[in-house]
Amino acid sequence: MILEKIAELLAETAGCEASDITPDTKFSDLGIDSLDIVELIMNIEDEFKVEVEMDQSLVTVSDLIAKIEEQVKNA
Repeated sequence: MILEKIAELLAETAGCEASDITPDTKFSDLGIDSLDIVELIMNIEDEFKVEVEMDQSLVTVSDLIAKIEEQVKNA
């Protein structure tokens, strides 16, 4: 469920199909810059009711999923 929602949000931002986004997809491959990631994280925080700290470790979709899952588990 988390991957599907992230893929949906990323597809909106990147102008691609959500089905093209996998856990291994890099944000840079989608043309997503740091400002886009900040907006994405804000949307994710609203959607999942968690706080995600943006840092250099956010390179792929799976990195973001891991941060969300960690926050959900600790909530």
